[in-house]
Amino acid sequence: MAVLSIQSHVVYGYAGNTAAAFPLQRLGHEVWAINTVEFSNHTGYGAWRGQALGADLAEDLVQGLAERGVLHHCAAVLSGYMGAPEIGGAVMNAVRRVKDANPAALYCCDPVMGDLGRGFYVKPGILEVFKRSVIGLADIITPNQFELEALTGLDTSTFAKTKDAVAAAHEQGPKVVLVTSFRDGISPLTTEKIPPQERIEMIASDGSALYRISTPEFPFPAGMAGSGDLTAAVFLSRYLETGSVKQALEMTAASVYGIMQATFAGGSKELRIIQAQSELAAPSSSFSAACV
Repeated sequence: MAVLSIQSHVVYGYAGNTAAAFPLQRLGHEVWAINTVEFSNHTGYGAWRGQALGADLAEDLVQGLAERGVLHHCAAVLSGYMGAPEIGGAVMNAVRRVKDANPAALYCCDPVMGDLGRGFYVKPGILEVFKRSVIGLADIITPNQFELEALTGLDTSTFAKTKDAVAAAHEQGPKVVLVTSFRDGISPLTTEKIPPQERIEMIASDGSALYRISTPEFPFPAGMAGSGDLTAAVFLSRYLETGSVKQALEMTAASVYGIMQATFAGGSKELRIIQAQSELAAPSSSFSAACV
């Protein structure tokens, strides 16, 4: 089965579809990639060239897939960075068309908007599109801590408060919520400087049980990109495989840690997804998730 991945694309480095497509392929999926932007490199460099691609192009490409009669082969839609608010409408139309063709298909929305210490880096109106319509259509959402707080309007500075924010996210529609990065004691919308951390956590919930997992964190310089895109892709793949939030969380944590470890060891400014691809299929480390 295939995954329709609608997100950004960079020529150099790893972000959006360049960070998500190969991991999905390495884990056994066909990937139908539709790019929302075509940039020379990710925006963490501070300068880039290229352009956002219009919603009309995304709609046209999905129409082409429909004309080939292949949408029923699509197991999931994955969306990420949207270059403009109108892309949200194109994503929702794509999800509806896929679900019409295959009612069992899942929609995994990575609501890419910003991050700790960096704030929002998307165009005005993107947050409203997510909150007003896109999140309600999703089966799975994969916000980071900053994005969870933005989507729900709730403080996530402690684990107890974050549990409330996850519950609020479920109320918006998604059956599964994965918080791709969590640092206890930090309120991401108000903190200007991030205290040094030795560990980073992920939180996953299926609405009936909530799991928390912790891995060592590497001191990467500011501007690293793609880890959230990688995490969303691996989690979606593992959830499609297992149907278990806990198993998918543990497998995702192990793979992402392995790739981050290889990236840090290599002194790279870009994820070493290709060089460390064995970490996708057979991670060298393992981590256990606690039900909390």
